[in-house]
Amino acid sequence: MQALPKLGVGVAFQAPLKGLIEQPGGDFDMVEVVPDILWTDLGPGQCPRYLDDTEHLAWLDGVARTLPVIPHGIGMSIGSATHFDAQHLAQLQRWYQRMRFPWHSDHLAFHIADHGGDAVNVGITLPLPRDQATLDRLKPRVARVKAAVPTPFLLENNVYYFDIPDAEMDEARFLNALCHQCGCGLLLDLHNVYTNAVNHGFDAVAFVDELDLRQVGEIHVADGMVLDGFYLDAHSGAVADPVWALLEHVLPRCPNVGAVVFELFGSWFEVVGEQRVRADLRRLRQLWQQCQSPRPPRAAAKPMAARRPAVPKALSPAVRSTEGVVQ
Repeated sequence: MQALPKLGVGVAFQAPLKGLIEQPGGDFDMVEVVPDILWTDLGPGQCPRYLDDTEHLAWLDGVARTLPVIPHGIGMSIGSATHFDAQHLAQLQRWYQRMRFPWHSDHLAFHIADHGGDAVNVGITLPLPRDQATLDRLKPRVARVKAAVPTPFLLENNVYYFDIPDAEMDEARFLNALCHQCGCGLLLDLHNVYTNAVNHGFDAVAFVDELDLRQVGEIHVADGMVLDGFYLDAHSGAVADPVWALLEHVLPRCPNVGAVVFELFGSWFEVVGEQRVRADLRRLRQLWQQCQSPRPPRAAAKPMAARRPAVPKALSPAVRSTEGVVQ
């Protein structure tokens, strides 16, 4: 993957964070936005299909005059078995013509399923089979996205609360093959990695060490919570300590990464508090700047086990069943 512009540290837009975004104060360098939340989709066959939130788009235009704005979509459903929404792609193309962002991303997942010949939105991002057939389905779709929006395109590793049995590839091998065969980059969500590691009982550090980190164009960090014996990708607090450990391990090894983005759902902003959010953003910037500066040779690394992120005590192997859980 080509090196992306080194934008630095970003914050994910949510309406309650508008005041913070309007006053960056040197704590962050860019803003990421889910474009799908700034339009209303009236559904296939409607004309016009998409109604833009003109108030927030005008506000975002103002932000873009001082900070780069990067779209991170949730609506493409690029992994659906038979469905690929050309109108959604055309709407994203219109965003590119308006904003000329240096890259964009979506999720390596699907939420549109076929039922009786109809496309049904199941309301959550679901994991894809990790096999060559999936990669063959994704190749032409990634090519269509890149043709319509001529800027690097990243797909995010998904969080999953159940796994599909009898996979041809483990997840790290599948993500490597995705980037190499399909020509997209990887948005490496470290909180997703950590969530999956906790719920499915694998070593998060060993997992990221299997990835081709040259393909990573962006990194996400976040926090979660324990609910009914599961650790959830809830974006509900300051960056989790195990995620900091993963980031410190991974970031120096990602030569082409363009940004690290902190995700926090707006409903938790008041609970966490602006002061703590800014403190985490400043800590991210410090780590980012350290990784961009030439450094002397490193001492021998500590044994892997000493650097593994800890599993929350509330979770044990006995409760890592995934039956009945939705995202």
